[in-house]
Amino acid sequence: MGPDRTKIKKMSQLNFSAFPILETERLLLRSLQPSDASEVFALRSNDEINKYIDRKKATSIDDAYAFIERMKIIVDNKESLLWAVEVKQTHAFAGSVLLWNINKEKKEIETGYELLPQYQGKGIMQEAIKAVIAYAFNSLKFDAIVAVAHKDNVPSLKVLQRNNFQFKEDIEHNMKAFILSSSDYKP
Repeated sequence: MGPDRTKIKKMSQLNFSAFPILETERLLLRSLQPSDASEVFALRSNDEINKYIDRKKATSIDDAYAFIERMKIIVDNKESLLWAVEVKQTHAFAGSVLLWNINKEKKEIETGYELLPQYQGKGIMQEAIKAVIAYAFNSLKFDAIVAVAHKDNVPSLKVLQRNNFQFKEDIEHNMKAFILSSSDYKP
């Protein structure tokens, strides 16, 4: 859930009227709700997940509720989109996918994603990110999507590679930036 990497400033607004619910074969990508707080806390307090993300670790359920409230405001202001990734069969919260950090001049937006450990390695993020990429290009009309991943986060790097993201540059703290242009997008 990327906005912790940098301070959020007033960004360009996204063009959507109602929160876009995305559906795949196994997943429902929906808005984050207060009822997701315990799973959000599990995600944001997990040492294995946080070792790849530059953010303050959640220390209480109140941190999760505060994050959900901050994201609600940002989404309501159309500055970002954060989807809760829900497994349709069980209605379980598995993780999240984010579109944020809009560069209006370049028509670029950044994506970020994370999954609870029990859902990793099952193709869930691959399925979710494909839906978000399609939405960013087809509905929001961005020309490119940027993604940043830690050099040692092999599963995240594989998701980017599978979706045709190209290495862009090394950035600070062992992070690598990747980009997917609309011309390289293969649905």
